[in-house]
Amino acid sequence: MTDTLYIDGQWRPSMSGEKREIRCPADGSLVGVVAEADRDDTEAAIAAARRAFDDGPWRATSATERGDLLLRVSAEIDSRRDEFVRAETDDTGKRPYESDIDMTDIANCFRYFGKLAAEEAGRIVDAGSADVDSRVVYEPIGVCGLITPWNYPLLQAAWKIAPALAAGNTFVLKPAELTPHTAILIMRVLHDLGVPPGVANLVLGAGATAGAPLSSHPDVDLVSFTGGLATGRIIAREAAATVKKVALELGGKNPNVVFADACDTDERLAASVDNALNAAFLHSGQVCSAGARLIIEEPAHDWFVTELVRRAEQIRLGLPYAEGTETGPLISAQHRDKVHAYVEQARADGAEILTGGAFATGDHGSGALDDGYFYPPTVIDRADATMACVHDEAFGPTVTVETFTDEDEAVTIANDTEYGLAGAVWSSDSARARRIASRLRHGTVWVNDFGPYLPQAEWGGFGHSGIGRELGPSGLDEYREAKHVYENLRPGVTGWFSERGSNGE
Repeated sequence: MTDTLYIDGQWRPSMSGEKREIRCPADGSLVGVVAEADRDDTEAAIAAARRAFDDGPWRATSATERGDLLLRVSAEIDSRRDEFVRAETDDTGKRPYESDIDMTDIANCFRYFGKLAAEEAGRIVDAGSADVDSRVVYEPIGVCGLITPWNYPLLQAAWKIAPALAAGNTFVLKPAELTPHTAILIMRVLHDLGVPPGVANLVLGAGATAGAPLSSHPDVDLVSFTGGLATGRIIAREAAATVKKVALELGGKNPNVVFADACDTDERLAASVDNALNAAFLHSGQVCSAGARLIIEEPAHDWFVTELVRRAEQIRLGLPYAEGTETGPLISAQHRDKVHAYVEQARADGAEILTGGAFATGDHGSGALDDGYFYPPTVIDRADATMACVHDEAFGPTVTVETFTDEDEAVTIANDTEYGLAGAVWSSDSARARRIASRLRHGTVWVNDFGPYLPQAEWGGFGHSGIGRELGPSGLDEYREAKHVYENLRPGVTGWFSERGSNGE
């Protein structure tokens, strides 16, 4: 069944009849066949969203009712968790355990914005006179184009859908073409909960065809994109012609700064190394906030890196449902080749590959890997700022190792990136850790931790990591327009221009 586009309240095939096979990257097994949209389908979805916003009931629905809907979405995700987990796992190849954690985060996101919707109603402005009622109110921005990536398919969609609906907008969602199934499921939930036709629309397909109109079409008021820098630049350029609002989250090259006093005991070493592994190799490094740059104080380098390599070599690659699997495949053969080329360039530039650095095949401890796109955890030592591996985002299971000798050098190295999404500092000296955190030019900074986020705290980056914020109150503001309403309660003559009578005297 390929009626997998959701437009104006109806499930339908693509106008062209084109289809796409979705295969699990772990073993190549067929997950499903979905409709492949093109520009005509997306323009139909935009038209439906435009009508629903201009003439439909949704934006006039009270904020409390919109919030209640999001709370019911959250409850549906909880009650249908197994269905969502399997769909996410089959599309991405990640373990069900990881997909289950994602579902908790997704339900929490809908719950957060469901509660926030009615709380952010505006504010009264003191105009300095009892005769004036002056207030700032917030209104939905209009039709939103939402373009999401393949690494966390439903999580990234939730970060956009929830605030868009909370604010009273309509939207067209275009998920990554490789991982559509949880997007289909969330649209079925919205349909079953009675979202009015045209408010929520789904198109599936390639970015160049199905996604492109969301950036350029004059009837789209906002485009929110999470993905790569190159595509983000194209979207920003296309959106400029219609001066639509743009929200971009474009990845990062994230530093994990470790001082020697964070690993000077067995207990501290175990914690800092374990978190460095998670930072670099969670979901095979396919994480925009991955700690792919380990920046370690020189005296600690040898023993820290030795332990890091030992632990990295123990990570069990495997099929998502196989017992003992700790991490899964890369999303595609093309992406695996890109990661390998990145490692080979690091080798050519003079870095030292301490472990990994070649395709993973055969039985790697947790199931045969020959039919999937596996790449082992790879540690790249003796890296420096002259090397591409330090600055380019691999988006795979790689970590580069750099060293520093004092605080100023640590900060200089950590901030030496065009990105600025996230970073971390490890030290048993709390004052020093806070000093470093205050100097890092990154949107999220963890101290003695790496990776946690909260739906109530803003997420986004400095520099080329993007524009705008997701999550938190600012994440809701991205989908709203502020309007100042100034009411004079006792209007009268201003006296600005004198009254001279009909004959001018």
